[in-house]
Amino acid sequence: MKILVVAPHPDDEVLGCGGTIKKHIESGDQVYLCIMTRPLVGDWSHEYIENKDKEIKSSNGFMGFKEVFSLDFPSLRMDAIPQKDINDKLLEVFSKVNPEILFVPFRGDINHDHRITFDACLVAARPSHACNSIKKIIAYEISSTTDLGKLKTEKVEDIFVPNYYEDITLFLKEKIVAMEFYRSEMKEFPNPRSKKGIEVLAQKRGMECGAEAAEAFTIIRELKS
Repeated sequence: MKILVVAPHPDDEVLGCGGTIKKHIESGDQVYLCIMTRPLVGDWSHEYIENKDKEIKSSNGFMGFKEVFSLDFPSLRMDAIPQKDINDKLLEVFSKVNPEILFVPFRGDINHDHRITFDACLVAARPSHACNSIKKIIAYEISSTTDLGKLKTEKVEDIFVPNYYEDITLFLKEKIVAMEFYRSEMKEFPNPRSKKGIEVLAQKRGMECGAEAAEAFTIIRELKS
């Protein structure tokens, strides 16, 4: 099975579905990653960017992705790029991978790069486009941004309400290891992006579905044969 994970920023893939990714890879599925953005010189220092590239390489290598695509849109500035340009670049990736399952950030997330990425994914994943292999689109939550999205909206559809869970009891430690490669993004507890914060959320989601640890998702579209 081919799976494509679309991450607005490097580390979103681990926070959102790192355990599920490892579970799929261990079961023999081919998992691809598309990172939408890259930090710009001027907004971040050369040293920060060089260090970030090393973190990405280390985390991705540990995860074991089949291939990683980097689209290099400006981080936190995707709203300055024409939506069509984003859609077209993403469609190129979809056409190369031909995934059956697509993981995307949740639309109601407070981060505008995440919302733009979600919209582009839905456009590129339209059955009328060249990529018609996608059978399921799943939205993941990202600690400290998805949960804050509910503060900016009154729309029920923009509030993250899980309707699908993945048991990651056997893969939680690997998720944390993959995240720890992103040293510049790790925080101290009680920040949700701390080691303990990741564990607590996984345990909470696990309690919701009867597992020791889980990741929660919203299924956006599913084709059942």
